[in-house]
Amino acid sequence: MHKMAKKSFLAIALMALVATSAACGSNSNNGASATNTEGGSTAATTAPAAGAGGSGSGSGEPVTLTVAWWGSQARHDATLKALDQYKALNPNVSFQTQFSGWDGYFDKLAVQYSAKSAPDIIQMDAAYLNDYAGRGLLADMKDVSVENIEATTMDGGKVNGTQYAIPLGVAALGMVYDKTVVEKLGLEAPKFGWTWDDYYAFGEAAKAKLGKDKYVFADQSADLVDYTAYQYSMGKGYIFDAEGNLSIDKDTWIGFMTKMDELRKKGILTPADITTTDKELDPQLDSVINGNAVVRHLFSNQVGSIEALKPDAFGYASMPYGTEAGGWLKPGMFWSVNAQSAHQAEAVKFVDWFVNNEEAGKTLGLTRGTPVNSKVVEALTPTFSDADKTSLDFLNQVTPDAQKFINDPQGWGNFKNDYKTIVEKLQFGQSTPEEAYAELLKTAEQYAAEAK
Repeated sequence: MHKMAKKSFLAIALMALVATSAACGSNSNNGASATNTEGGSTAATTAPAAGAGGSGSGSGEPVTLTVAWWGSQARHDATLKALDQYKALNPNVSFQTQFSGWDGYFDKLAVQYSAKSAPDIIQMDAAYLNDYAGRGLLADMKDVSVENIEATTMDGGKVNGTQYAIPLGVAALGMVYDKTVVEKLGLEAPKFGWTWDDYYAFGEAAKAKLGKDKYVFADQSADLVDYTAYQYSMGKGYIFDAEGNLSIDKDTWIGFMTKMDELRKKGILTPADITTTDKELDPQLDSVINGNAVVRHLFSNQVGSIEALKPDAFGYASMPYGTEAGGWLKPGMFWSVNAQSAHQAEAVKFVDWFVNNEEAGKTLGLTRGTPVNSKVVEALTPTFSDADKTSLDFLNQVTPDAQKFINDPQGWGNFKNDYKTIVEKLQFGQSTPEEAYAELLKTAEQYAAEAK
């Protein structure tokens, strides 16, 4: 299916529900956002969705809650253990689980909503929060206790002042590199605070020693995260303006893509055929894990996953600086409750426990980023593994001058997919940066029209 057709299909699937989803009012967007930060394995189990069994009134009557999330195997395992803990404390509650990798997660969710079979509890991403909340598909989460959570963190889950999503963790955007390769080549390692000039110099020095068939950077230029960080670092602000319009600076974008093409031709970036098969945190397909490249961008909540795949092999750095920092802090994803659910009270009660219970926090660790509840972090710290400590240090290094995190505008949740298609043409030499920018603007016009 063509990307724009796919986007239209998702929009139609969601819009079809507006008239029948009366549990939440309609909300329009007041911001824009970073893109997705999750890869991970795609091991999955599915079960019938939404609404089976019991009243969900919190009265102790039997109730089955369907819970859906995406992520790595480590996250799946930890979440399943936490569900078992909750069942032990609440014998009337049972769970049906739907977990997978990121790919296709929101396609499936849109179809489930259209069929009125969406899960009761949904792991939500910032790219889609305004879409789902704005169409009245998510319940108000005002009954979740937020006493020990920073107000600015909670704001990431609000749409027009209503709390439609509870952040589960905070993660920082930065970079990971294979330190065993860097040390073997005798190179100065990437670090927190390095600049774009440092980045380019590292690429040249590393390529000279790696030779023909190995590359320095995994080419992630088709990931909107990469350009967002670059535009931020160049002092040009966020990629959407306050009204939710695309605000990609033309000269900055063309300059960035021209430089990426130069690095690609020098063999510093992975070639297009390797780039298009790269899959973050996949043991065989991740270019940094399998040895095709040395450096890629990564979020701090993914440290545990990559360390588990190749222990003691990695070091971490910030996104390169220009006149400003390029990285930001992102709520590591959210729990939302389906406004169509017959079990909203029980679902909200579970989310409150998941976020605020210290024992749950110990089970979940940093699989969704550093927990948002300060008491949970305090209880968790003595149990931190070396990878956990590295992840927390990563977060702390980026935090002081991190750029502002903003949610995607309503209707733009799938824009990153079309962006990827446009940039992939550049990677294969099928267009120029100028032609790609013109196509980008044309695509943006379609999104803007459909978002109205």
